[in-house]
Amino acid sequence: MTKKGILGKKVGMTQVFSENGELTPVTVIDVTPNVVLQKKTTENDGYEAIQVGFDDKKAVRSNKPEKGHAAKAKTNPKRFIKEIRDVELGDYNVADEVKADVFQAGDIVDVTGISKGHGYQGNIHKDGQSRGPETHGSRYHRRPGSLGSIINRVVKGMKLPGRMGNNTVTVQNLEIVKADTDNNVLLVKGNVPGAKKSFLVVRSAARGSKK
Repeated sequence: MTKKGILGKKVGMTQVFSENGELTPVTVIDVTPNVVLQKKTTENDGYEAIQVGFDDKKAVRSNKPEKGHAAKAKTNPKRFIKEIRDVELGDYNVADEVKADVFQAGDIVDVTGISKGHGYQGNIHKDGQSRGPETHGSRYHRRPGSLGSIINRVVKGMKLPGRMGNNTVTVQNLEIVKADTDNNVLLVKGNVPGAKKSFLVVRSAARGSKK
């Protein structure tokens, strides 16, 4: 199945009203035209894909390989570069631009981003565990609890305090409410991963929507 994709940056959330007055919360994604930096073919690379870049990077902050790679596409070095697989290679050429009109209202997409980081957290906040009794001198209010049977080791998968968030997350089957080519933005129904100004990958849905 031929798919489409584009890179963008999360602007924030807002709400729009439909013609019948129904309110819909949407995420605004800045999709300033991406540039096709490279085409991957089965003969050369073993698979088909296009490599696209988003968000210009200062030349002083780019190394020589980055500058040379971008020069082949007659563009500036990019901050965010990803591959979009299973596309129709014949529709793209190196140095072409991928704009917001690659999607239309009603399209179902998957959005991938890096979730917000919460630093080092305990079990109650991180894994939703219950706290211990707070009276009668229990002295066991927010500890992790039993680590299992006495086998001289901690078994795999044990929920313990640690880093929370800052993971790559994909939210599937989100609907495109509007593709605004004049302002280079996509309005996606609902929320998507990441903080404001974080980079996102918007692809055609990998699985069919249940709607």
